[in-house]
Amino acid sequence: MAKPRLKEKYLKEVVPALKEKFAYKSVMQVPKLTKICINKGIGQAVADKKLVEIGVEELTAISGQKAVPTKSRKAISNFKLRENMPIGARVTLRGDRMYEFMDRLATVALPRVRDFRGISDSGFDGRGNYTLGVKEQIIFPEISIDKVNKISGMDITFVTTAQTDEESRALLAALGMPFKNQK
Repeated sequence: MAKPRLKEKYLKEVVPALKEKFAYKSVMQVPKLTKICINKGIGQAVADKKLVEIGVEELTAISGQKAVPTKSRKAISNFKLRENMPIGARVTLRGDRMYEFMDRLATVALPRVRDFRGISDSGFDGRGNYTLGVKEQIIFPEISIDKVNKISGMDITFVTTAQTDEESRALLAALGMPFKNQK
């Protein structure tokens, strides 16, 4: 199997550019993407258990890796929620699948968002991780609009080894993430 295009770009272009920009002494100090976590909360799953199965299938199609259902940790009577009820789906991508997904997200899915002008850079957590919320799952070409009975969103978290938000932003921008105001 061939190396993902984004992984090649990271090794050949991004590492030297970031090493020069932040004056790292070693290439091992250059931040890298460790994993991408995709999480989908399904609030209506309390009433309809099939929604969780549909959510798991959609995440599996989007990510190319089997998604797992998430269960509630504690009971909340106001939401008619009991402990260990399935209420969402998640998947964690690492390695080649992670680079493939990020490539598809940046080049195919995000430009399909209506009135897209770039992603906000307010999703950094202070430790070099970035979280992005997607409002509709239909921006991914793997999802057939005809089969979707309910439009739902998801959270995509990029976990990096960067120490600061500035380093993380530089890494993600160099990998092709379309931030609103490119510096």
